[in-house]
Amino acid sequence: MTFWQCVWADFRAIVSDKAIAITLFGGVLFYSVLYPLPYLNQVPTQQKLVVVDLDDSSLSRKMIRDADSSPKLTLVGQVGSIAIAQQWIETGKAHGLLVIPAHFRRDLIKGKSVTLVYGGDANYFLIYSAVAEGLVSVGIDVAKFVQFKGLLASGTSVAVVNEQLTPIVLDSVPAFNPSLGYTPYVVPGVLLLVLHQTLLIGASILGAGQWGRKGYWQTLSPWMLISARLAVFTLIYSLFSAFYVGYCYYIYDVSVQATWYTVGLFLLPFILSTAAAGIAFSCLFSRRDLPTQVLLLISMPILFVSGFVWPVELIPTPLLMVADLLPAIPAIQGMLTLNQMGADWRSIMPMWWHMWGLFGLFLLLSWWGVTARNKQ
Repeated sequence: MTFWQCVWADFRAIVSDKAIAITLFGGVLFYSVLYPLPYLNQVPTQQKLVVVDLDDSSLSRKMIRDADSSPKLTLVGQVGSIAIAQQWIETGKAHGLLVIPAHFRRDLIKGKSVTLVYGGDANYFLIYSAVAEGLVSVGIDVAKFVQFKGLLASGTSVAVVNEQLTPIVLDSVPAFNPSLGYTPYVVPGVLLLVLHQTLLIGASILGAGQWGRKGYWQTLSPWMLISARLAVFTLIYSLFSAFYVGYCYYIYDVSVQATWYTVGLFLLPFILSTAAAGIAFSCLFSRRDLPTQVLLLISMPILFVSGFVWPVELIPTPLLMVADLLPAIPAIQGMLTLNQMGADWRSIMPMWWHMWGLFGLFLLLSWWGVTARNKQ
């Protein structure tokens, strides 16, 4: 059997095996929709707010109107006590509460400090954050309004008052996540992890189902079989990578800073090293179901040790040393640096060579494993 005949035989074995085909083609397509879909509305707005106004003054009513006009909040009702407001939150009628204390207007005019009470449903972090951010912004605006009126009443000019109240104007521009949303932050790393895990599982199932059985793989030298298998998986996952980095990034408004050829050049050792790792990993099993079970268990730990969901500085060093043996780790870190942050090629060279080193390591391990398996 020639090299290309072996490539074709491996390709037919992949597409004709339902478990492998569903893992590779179904998994990649399924996760491209499933994971980003719940986060398409990335920034929570118009969160339901209930107000307890114990002051009932013109200033407290102004604050309620400002809260209702905030893009992050919408007023759903006013109640007479905090206990009733808490019941509204517990039953889902509201997600946040604002308590304006008695003598709110009088104390502010006298220059006394006033404590506003904010609350929210902390079961959902993004909702709670939106409620707190909206109410803090409204509280600051009301405080400035009172100061503005007081300074004008003392005879200070409008220009001087504006300068005193806002001596510094903050112009915040997000560098790598313009929408400040969840999707551009997490999806690029997660999609690479999906490529990594599905490739490992697919290659492992293919090998685990063949060892110990008669077939074309026993008639080939280990290097011929490994080379053909690498060629097949590289071709398939080059298309998957183009689909993720090209189409999915565009659909989900993920920032793209790198050119297509630098991305392709960077991902080449990632695909090769992951495929080689899958071939080597398959030699550890004789049952087709075991690779999926083992690799699914380590998916979440890989996500956390990759360093973009949880800071690398807070991860134990032994875990980082083990993580360095996984192609997904340098691939995720390098792609985020290159494609989302717009770094130049020199910045990601260490990670690129890291993946080439892993490719060499797993290539030797796969040769050793395939040789041992073919002798059985």
